[in-house]
Amino acid sequence: MSVIRPLTQNWTFTQVGGGKGTKKDEWLSVSQFPTTVHVELLKLKKIPDPFLGLNEWEVQWVGEGDWAFKNTFVASGAELATSNADLVFDGLDTFATVQLNGHKILQTENQFVSYRAPVKQYLQAGSNELLISFSSAFLKGRELEKQNGKLHLWNGDSSRLHVRKAQYNYGWDWGPVLMTIGPWKPVKLHTYNTHLTDVDVRSKVSESLDVSLSVDLSLSEKTAGSASVVLKNSQGATIVSESDLKTDSGSARTEFFFSPGVLDLWYPVGYGKQPLYTVEVQVKDKQGNVLDTKIERVSFRRVRVVQEPLVDQPGLTFLFEVNNIRVFCGGSNWIPADSFLTTLTADRYRAWLQLLVDGNQNMVRVWGGGIYEADAFYDTCDELGILVWQDFMFGCGQYPAYDSFLKLVEVEAEQNVKRLRHHPSVVIFAGNNEDYQLAESIKIVDYSDETSDFRKTEFPARYIYERTLPSIVNKFCDIFYHRSSPYSAPGVVTTDKTLGDLHQWNVWHGSQEPWHNWDILAGRFVSEFGMEGYPNIRTVDYWLAGDKLERYPQSRVNNNHNKADGFERRLELYLVENFKHAFDMDSYVYYTQIMQAETLASAYRLWRRNWRGRGREHTAGALVWQINDCWPTTSWAIVDYFLRPKPGYFTIARELRPYTVGMTRKEKKTFANEFSAADFKIETILEIWGTNNSLSEKSATLEVTSFDLHSSWTDKWSKAVKLGPNASTELFSDNLPGQPVRTKQSEVPGVIIVSARLLDADGTVLGRYSNWPEPFKFITFPTVKELGLKISVSSDGESVQLSTQKPIKGIIMDVDGEDVKWSDQAIDLVPGDPQVVKAIGLKGREVKVRFLGDGSA
Repeated sequence: MSVIRPLTQNWTFTQVGGGKGTKKDEWLSVSQFPTTVHVELLKLKKIPDPFLGLNEWEVQWVGEGDWAFKNTFVASGAELATSNADLVFDGLDTFATVQLNGHKILQTENQFVSYRAPVKQYLQAGSNELLISFSSAFLKGRELEKQNGKLHLWNGDSSRLHVRKAQYNYGWDWGPVLMTIGPWKPVKLHTYNTHLTDVDVRSKVSESLDVSLSVDLSLSEKTAGSASVVLKNSQGATIVSESDLKTDSGSARTEFFFSPGVLDLWYPVGYGKQPLYTVEVQVKDKQGNVLDTKIERVSFRRVRVVQEPLVDQPGLTFLFEVNNIRVFCGGSNWIPADSFLTTLTADRYRAWLQLLVDGNQNMVRVWGGGIYEADAFYDTCDELGILVWQDFMFGCGQYPAYDSFLKLVEVEAEQNVKRLRHHPSVVIFAGNNEDYQLAESIKIVDYSDETSDFRKTEFPARYIYERTLPSIVNKFCDIFYHRSSPYSAPGVVTTDKTLGDLHQWNVWHGSQEPWHNWDILAGRFVSEFGMEGYPNIRTVDYWLAGDKLERYPQSRVNNNHNKADGFERRLELYLVENFKHAFDMDSYVYYTQIMQAETLASAYRLWRRNWRGRGREHTAGALVWQINDCWPTTSWAIVDYFLRPKPGYFTIARELRPYTVGMTRKEKKTFANEFSAADFKIETILEIWGTNNSLSEKSATLEVTSFDLHSSWTDKWSKAVKLGPNASTELFSDNLPGQPVRTKQSEVPGVIIVSARLLDADGTVLGRYSNWPEPFKFITFPTVKELGLKISVSSDGESVQLSTQKPIKGIIMDVDGEDVKWSDQAIDLVPGDPQVVKAIGLKGREVKVRFLGDGSA
């Protein structure tokens, strides 16, 4: 029988040769296993917390040291009696030499792969000593760079390009430099006579939704015996089975076919259920003794990446179709959720991904500078119905393609494709993050060349992205392969807006466009865009660690907790262009958060408008950079390290509801004739649209109310509308009510706020949005007293009702003490439309509010 025993007990570690971490020959017990050095030193209080203050720079010596981990284990008689015994290392970070009982059994140089070492000949009765000696990945990388050449990159130390290690460890524009080292995944003793080396479960769902299922088994050696394959549903009931597959050749295959409707199909969240099945494989010898078993969880769905001509615009679509349904992908980019990956638990992964679903998102992109995520991540995505865009681990660099590097990449790609291919959530593999974009920036890519080997060109990694990776993906799975993110099409630059996916960084980076230009900055699928905002003030105070002298926006410690180049200029650019704002710490947090919330909501609102129905899917997806942080910091994240959502999380959630209403106002200037510059008229045009991501037409009432902020004037009208299925629908275009036509540039337009609501037949609010004149800095707000804002807490102590007598922009709620789990934030409030916000953990405490015009600026 194949038996796998995790080695989790009796581990110790030391700094090789002694140093700041341990004395020479001093072995310290680990607190957990798997683990890495920083985690253990931190628990032993041998280093300060690198997440606090400037302590990041106090621990850099750790990543430049050599470390060793030792384990003693006893092999049982049963284990010694088997034909084979292997030590399996699921993940070693990164350069390690492994010895068992003094014999060298393994040399490693890739964090992303698992290693198997046969040890039968070295395993002994009684105590066995396993020693793993780690060399500094940073120093080894510098050696490799010296041997093979310095290459161009964005972010981190250039030596990272030669090292198959999580690239964000070298520092990024949102993360610290923390070079982890150690056995970061389980170590196991595997004893067996014969074991299953591969179970390849493939399903194909046709356009008519019938299902073909194939199961291919591979064994460690030819075995006289048989294998059985059983498909079961989530209740454990057998759907189909095959019980006598001959294994004499060392492999076996079986196939099944299911008519439409026999199996329940897997859908993304919001489109259907996520039924999960299991394929159970068992191998027996001739005498009927069980040799090995494996259970794989699977689901069945038809996924296509559709690239076809549009009816009314140039280029092609880039959209995801699941079970014949075209899906607008509203979601987020994902970076590793911690600088110290061994501290992540399955529960913490679930909490992150549940936030994604609760925020009405249906896709997550695993970015190429982190890791191929833990099994728990993909399992949870399968269960919650989250589509996964999976990058290979290459990011923002000119990677090499010399032979030894390529061999590492080949093993890494094959292992991870095999590991991830059965997950229904994984719908695309992308070769890298922004490597073609970087190549374009330094002019080393020749897009006229599609046929050469590339290894001798200035862009050698094209061999990886256009030869190695696609061949491995195509051989081992049926998942769509995309050369890069972003990538347009062969021969076309990555900034093309009519093909492929786009990283739209001309808001914040690049030309630093106003966020109001998202509509003209659209692409077919916007897989990155973003805006920075400070995290919750509690998170800021955490990293300040009580240092009140540093509690101001431009302090040294706050500066260290924002890794983006030029962030102060860029934050202030967008603030000063749009807001009157204050500079005290609490106010700066508020104003950057409301700016981030407005920016991101605007993007989703305008790009969902571009999902106009079949043949008019001008924008088919928007993935914000980013959902999460790896440490407490100021970044583009919409939820901070401690899983505290920023206001932008809630504004995105509103724009991704099943039904939404959107508006724009734009000035239209018409001259009296072609010669005059002084004789003209300015009209303000209001446009209103609705969106519907359900698959059937939706009847609703559009209710539009306009308010003059400085008078009692109002205007209200409504009409019955029909929202087309799985599309946006234009609902209104005309002059802005209450805004006279202007004939002089000096005529200041009135402050007219327009509130639009979509109402269901029973009066339920399906979607709401208030459109304000911008920039907000030009508005003279009423006094707080004039607003008539009322905040009341219900008897349950956890529901907050907000109402007002005048429109209010950007309400963010907070309380003293422990944080509250709010159901909404960054709220626009108008008279006659009170809103109720759930506040779990409020416990009747007084609610404090910030809003534009609250007197702070």
